[in-house]
Amino acid sequence: MPGRECHHCKRWVEDGEEHDCWTTTEAALTQNLSDDLRDAWERLRETAVSFGDQRIYASHKSIMFSRKTCYFFVRPKPNFLEVCVFLGRTLKAPQVRRSDPASKSKVYHIIQIKHRDEVEAPITDWLREAYGLSDVLASKGKVRTHSVKKRRR
Repeated sequence: MPGRECHHCKRWVEDGEEHDCWTTTEAALTQNLSDDLRDAWERLRETAVSFGDQRIYASHKSIMFSRKTCYFFVRPKPNFLEVCVFLGRTLKAPQVRRSDPASKSKVYHIIQIKHRDEVEAPITDWLREAYGLSDVLASKGKVRTHSVKKRRR
C-alpha cells in the first residue's frame, strides 16, 4: 500500500488520506490520564477559567491558555502534567523544575503536577500573575514611540 510515515506522530498515512497531527483537541490530549491526573487537570482548567476572558485550545501536544498571547500551557504526560508558566520574573521555588528566558520581558517556568492537591497557592498565584502580565505586556506593545533623528547636512 502506498503511503508514508508522518515524521511528527510516526503514524502511517495512506496516500490521499487527510492527516494533520498538529490539530488535536483537549479531549484527545487528556483521554488517557489517570484519575489523579484527570482531577488535577480539571482543577487546573477551572482555576484558569475563573481568571476571566481567554482562549483555551489544543495545539500539537499542549493545551494553551491565552489572552493576547499564551500565558501558560499544559503538556499532559503519562505520569504528570507539565505546566509551563510565563512570568515577568524568575521564580525560585521547589515546585519549579526549570526556568529560562522566553523573551526580553518573559521567563518560562516548568512545573510538574501529579495530584489535584498541588493545584493551589503558590501555583495558582503564579497562574493569576501570568494572566495579568499577559494584559500588561500586550498594552505596552501598543504604546510605542519612535524618535526620528534628523540628519545633519
